[in-house]
Amino acid sequence: MDDKVEIRTLLLERFPVLAELPAERLESVLARAVVRRVPAGAVLFDADQPCTGFPLVLAGSARVSKRAANGREILLYRVEAGQSCILSGGCLLGHSDYTATGIAETDITVLNIPPDQFNELLLQCEPFRRYVFGMYGARLSEVMELVEEIAFRRLDTRLAQLLIHRGPVIQATHQKLADELGSVREIVSRLLGSFEQRGWVTLGRERVTLRDPKALAALLRD
Repeated sequence: MDDKVEIRTLLLERFPVLAELPAERLESVLARAVVRRVPAGAVLFDADQPCTGFPLVLAGSARVSKRAANGREILLYRVEAGQSCILSGGCLLGHSDYTATGIAETDITVLNIPPDQFNELLLQCEPFRRYVFGMYGARLSEVMELVEEIAFRRLDTRLAQLLIHRGPVIQATHQKLADELGSVREIVSRLLGSFEQRGWVTLGRERVTLRDPKALAALLRD
């Protein structure tokens, strides 16, 4: 299949809202947007860098995280196929630089809409505007849940919930789990060691295997 035809097909499949655009407007998006294919582990954008466009993820996934001066990092949200990045939209609307880092978790394909075209679509195309602000509403709810978890829930229950959600086998380092929870590796390692002593999990090299998910689930109700 021709690459342009493949990108068009994938774009409309992942973002059906774009099929509501006038035909000439859709063709303009396809003509001007830049397609990026980035390998897993690559930095898509970094803090203090200017935003070069509004990314629509066609394939793969990325994580957006915030790093503190002391090196600690917290996962803000993930962006998967069929989604876009709320931070990129905010930077374009506010004419500001990025305040967090985006990293490809897998090989990723992104269609990047240039800033001026993003603003045109937002102002002139109601379906696109509806999509963007709907995305903001959904992401805001996710971030508020994250704030609530960090502020009010114990770390052991948050870790248990993460393991249950990602299980039964979690391929991740203790550092990566700590980053997702907004904690430090030493504390997460101690909690995992405690879980293992109770027979709830088995720890391996960059691997956590659930042995007793019911016991972990019971911890969430304590």
